[in-house]
Amino acid sequence: MTDLLYSEEEEALRAAVRDLLSDHCDAPGVIARTESGTPHDLAAWKALADGMGLAGLLVPEDRGGQGATHREAAVVLEELGRAVAPVPYLTSAVVATEALLACDAEGGLLAELASGRRIGALAVALNVAPGGAYKVVRHEDGALHGELTGIADAAVAGVLLVPADDGGLYAVDADAVTVTPQSSLDLTRPVATVTLDGAPGRLLGDAEPAVRRALRAGAGLLASEQLGLAEWTLTETVRYLKERKQFNRPVGGFQALKHRLAQLWLEVVNLRAAARNAADALSTGEDVDVAVAVAQAYAAPVAVHAAEEALQLHAGIGMTWEHPVHLYLKRAKADSIAYGTAGAHREALAETIDLPAP
Repeated sequence: MTDLLYSEEEEALRAAVRDLLSDHCDAPGVIARTESGTPHDLAAWKALADGMGLAGLLVPEDRGGQGATHREAAVVLEELGRAVAPVPYLTSAVVATEALLACDAEGGLLAELASGRRIGALAVALNVAPGGAYKVVRHEDGALHGELTGIADAAVAGVLLVPADDGGLYAVDADAVTVTPQSSLDLTRPVATVTLDGAPGRLLGDAEPAVRRALRAGAGLLASEQLGLAEWTLTETVRYLKERKQFNRPVGGFQALKHRLAQLWLEVVNLRAAARNAADALSTGEDVDVAVAVAQAYAAPVAVHAAEEALQLHAGIGMTWEHPVHLYLKRAKADSIAYGTAGAHREALAETIDLPAP
């Protein structure tokens, strides 16, 4: 039987990442960064990727990485979710890295991503589910032409992995394309339009299996980010309700609120089990499609519910820009359509286990 409990090493990793993020990604700092026009915290990214070597967790040691598993990457993402950290970890260290691992051929670029020297982004819209249709660009005489929208973290990517109409996946230097920011609900993971006008591309391999593998890993590990987000909002709400007084007693003492928080706690505990199962399945390769679909079908509604409860139960202070709960609600809402909606994953699950619709 699979052990989904955290190992001592995973707990030590969690403590180290949380410590680092408390220095780099405190709530006022993240809010200020979202207002600055450059939301990404590249100093925090450098500390995570270069200082701690976390960008290469999924890359084998003989290819320049740490040779860890998706379970360790999931722990990192839990902490990044708790801090709504504006770093391109999911997009570069998971999604782009998995796409390169599927191609096998490009060792140098993989090592650069693993070391954090370069940031990669898969040029597929953030809302595309594993196995879903995605937009491609035109490949003509060795150059790429077209426009792709909804590309997460494209603004800080040094290299883009672009699928083309000839079935290939191409590495394109960010200098060769035009990146235009789009309006993003989630200010901590902005999306952009990428325009290619004759950009040179280096063929990496077949796009379809690489994109499918990348999006599946992204969806599976996104559940751990959503878990971290839900845990933070629940913990902070409980803490606030113990301190906030009304009618000369703590608000948290009212039974109606206790029931709401108890229900939310149960949802978060179940989310942890689903997210851990997805991470474990990705690391072992067993029943991956089922585990990922289950996790994503469950994660989005729980994360959104947790953030909505936090906003409501913080009352007036929760409605202000200065309180960080709005960042968590926006991230939860954006995550709820990232790498496929809960409904799309339920449909995929029904098909995978041959469960026909009523």
